[in-house]
Amino acid sequence: MNKIRVIQQLHQLLDKKIAELKSTVKALTEARNNEDKCTVGDKYETGRAMAQMELEKSQAQVIQAENLKTALSRIDIQKEFTTVEFGALVKTNSGNYFFSIAFGKIEMEGETVFCLSPVSPVGKVLAGKKPGDSILFQGSAMKIIKVY
Repeated sequence: MNKIRVIQQLHQLLDKKIAELKSTVKALTEARNNEDKCTVGDKYETGRAMAQMELEKSQAQVIQAENLKTALSRIDIQKEFTTVEFGALVKTNSGNYFFSIAFGKIEMEGETVFCLSPVSPVGKVLAGKKPGDSILFQGSAMKIIKVY
């Protein structure tokens, strides 16, 4: 498992997500602006308001995804980790975890990596731990094998 490749994969996935969201924002903006003004008053206003709400939701998602990219770019890829902290790739007996951004599961090199925030429930339990340490999370024992 290579942390640099995990980071590159996350950047690609975020770029794709941002492009899709920006496309949605553009389509929603056009739909809102092209709402048929000949429609009877209340129906026109309701449709326009709903389009505006969807537009604002999509714009917020673009900002959130861009913030994730920014957080990801703050990771020092040269740093050697000895404990679980922001930027660490952690191999346990129950899976691989990348403590960076809350992104969820990605598939890399035939393995699954769970990308999660250090403030997530499992992140809080694993924070500061080192190889050889064991923890109990939601009734399951987990042993840290390696920290990259």
